[in-house]
Amino acid sequence: MRAAGRELGWLTWPPNVEREGSQKSQVGWEVHQRTLNGSQFYTYQVCNVEEREQDNWLRTTFIQRHPSASRVFVELKFIVRDCNSFGEGTLTCKETFNLFTSESDADVGTTFRKGQFRKVATIAPDEITKRNEMHLNTETRYVENLSRKGFYLAFQDIGACVAIFSVRVFYKTCPATVKSLAVFPETVARGGEKQVLREVSGTCVENAESEEQPRIYCTLDGEWVVPVGQCQCKPGFEEAEDSCRECQPGFFKADASSSKCEPCPDNTQRLNPGASFCPCMAGFYRAHTDPITGPCSGLPSAPKDLEATSNHLPAGKLLLSWNPPEYTGGRDDITYSVLCQRCESFECKPCGEKIRLSQHGVSVSELDAHFNYTFTVEAHSGVSVLVNEAAPRTARLSSTTLTTSLQHTDPPRIASMRLVERDSTSLSLSWDVSPRQLVQSPSVHYELAYRKKDNKLDVTTYVVLKLERSSVKISDLAPGTAYLVKVQAFSSDGSSGGSSVEEQFETLSDEHLNKTGVILTSAVGGAIMLLLVIVILVLCRRRSNSHARQGPEDAYFSNPEQLKPLKTYVDPHTYEDPNIAVLKFATEIHPSHITKQKVIGAGEFGEVYRGILKGPGRKEVAVAIKTLKPGYTEKQRQDFLSEASIMGQFTHQNIIRLEGVVTKFKHAMIVTEYMENGALDRYLRDHDGEFTSYQLLGMLRGIAAGMKYLSEMSYVHRDLAARNILLMLQCWLQDRSKRPRFGDIVSLLDKLLRSPDSLKTIADFDPRVSIRLPSTSGSD
Repeated sequence: MRAAGRELGWLTWPPNVEREGSQKSQVGWEVHQRTLNGSQFYTYQVCNVEEREQDNWLRTTFIQRHPSASRVFVELKFIVRDCNSFGEGTLTCKETFNLFTSESDADVGTTFRKGQFRKVATIAPDEITKRNEMHLNTETRYVENLSRKGFYLAFQDIGACVAIFSVRVFYKTCPATVKSLAVFPETVARGGEKQVLREVSGTCVENAESEEQPRIYCTLDGEWVVPVGQCQCKPGFEEAEDSCRECQPGFFKADASSSKCEPCPDNTQRLNPGASFCPCMAGFYRAHTDPITGPCSGLPSAPKDLEATSNHLPAGKLLLSWNPPEYTGGRDDITYSVLCQRCESFECKPCGEKIRLSQHGVSVSELDAHFNYTFTVEAHSGVSVLVNEAAPRTARLSSTTLTTSLQHTDPPRIASMRLVERDSTSLSLSWDVSPRQLVQSPSVHYELAYRKKDNKLDVTTYVVLKLERSSVKISDLAPGTAYLVKVQAFSSDGSSGGSSVEEQFETLSDEHLNKTGVILTSAVGGAIMLLLVIVILVLCRRRSNSHARQGPEDAYFSNPEQLKPLKTYVDPHTYEDPNIAVLKFATEIHPSHITKQKVIGAGEFGEVYRGILKGPGRKEVAVAIKTLKPGYTEKQRQDFLSEASIMGQFTHQNIIRLEGVVTKFKHAMIVTEYMENGALDRYLRDHDGEFTSYQLLGMLRGIAAGMKYLSEMSYVHRDLAARNILLMLQCWLQDRSKRPRFGDIVSLLDKLLRSPDSLKTIADFDPRVSIRLPSTSGSD
């Protein structure tokens, strides 16, 4: 059975032609129906083995190419007759045929040009078909480096007896897959002479991540090989087959890894699924150095069996001992701190530094007799600092207290001597005695010896005074003369701790007294300036009371309850340990809550930064951060802490607010509120001529309100200058209707000057100031 090739759409060449002088026609490729293994097949076949110079072509229809398939495979099923089965007359018989291809961007129809085809392969059978048997061969060849939209296949017969049963054209793909938690899409396998592998990028499955994008390679045979990179489940998720699932309640995973979720450690909460860590239960904490995967710890209990003994010890010495706490909170980094307080009457003051120990005992020396000493021993661990910040009352549960006293009596000795007052002919002196309780004791008397400081004399002569009190006024001295003075204290039994170090004091000269009038004149001028400020404050309050509606500045200047201080200033230098003073008056801030942004100046102790303070449960606020420069001395550090202790005692809208300090870490810092406009002197210079008299008056009122507050706190500033006045942005938004008129100021000032009883003496001299200017809130 035969059919024309065009009925199946394939093109044959050359077309069938009549041979000259013969009734037969030359036939090329034709469609035949064959039976193979009981099944009917249509085949293309050609069998012109008796004719010479055969060149028969069979071309397929136009085959569209997948854009990514640059390499396709051609599978042929065919049979080839054995040339020997045709007899000796078939000398030109062949047992092979050729495969060709031609690329094109469009279907060219019936146009056929052999020159456009390139040879792919010569097809030879594995088994040939003989007369009484049929062998079906299957051969696969590939066509590569395809780049156009489609292509044709062509089969060339050069004198064989061939029947083609099927032609299958296909390309290979690497199937979509998930490897190492990375999803890779189905990918067409392609390659060429230089590219055997195709790199494919993948994406991590949901709830997985990777430091680098995962990659894998697709081979020409459609297989995945050589994965590069790996996805790992995010914190709170673990791998389950080819996906990431949440950790179950009571389990956690802290990092992105291939590990499984772990049970929550001791003393932690077992909350929702998908936990990256287990938070601590109430009353338990993690130190800053503890891993997030570790258990939480509680505070240690108080040390046990605190005892004090002075037996067989030198005078003024105690030995404190205690046993470790019964409960350590699950930690092994237990240390101890000892706080000593000396109590006199109803007042207790620190008597030494708070020290940190790892032993269970400490020796305390240089104690005075007949005083009550209270020792507090506190157990600490790595989480104690967290408890001190979050719940100070809870931290006290880790301490125990003991009160004791020493009964021995040391001979009296002079601790220090100071100048109280002086003029041109007299010196007033006083001194301290150790032990302190002997100062006012009638059983103690003193011998004071003094002499002129004159190195020209061969013999040193002292004037000796016997005294019952710890102070004296030495009269009939020479003006402008230096004197050397020493004091010795004696008990009732005549014992003494020795004389004090010889100290030098000098009387005033007559010339110095002549300058007093000039100084008094300056003091009176300062008094008048203070009166002017008082007048302004009084007028502002009167005008404020006449308005039912308060202006925005009244919250700063006109509320007497806000301006009234609730406590009295305490000089931090009265504390022997500045660390105790700063902890009493300032809040400790953890450095992680502070962010430095830029340097805005340099202070006495180091650089000053603008920064951000973000505490737990608080919004971010702009702050100024004072730092302590590297290489500081101990005195500089004490002065630095004293400044914070001073600022921490003041709470007023016209006084810079202290936010807190950093003292427990390497870099000490003082954190205050940030003043956007900077110092007053620079602000006035930069905006010279821009302010009205009312705005300048508002500045005076703000300064006066702050100084009045400091005065009522019994604090003397002594450095009040425009450079130390800082400005907020909002300080000029004031209601002008509250401003006093100039005539009112003149009227009230006149009344004050005409009423001497309303004026206070402000020129009370402070002997600590060498030029004898007044040093009080009035002088400020």
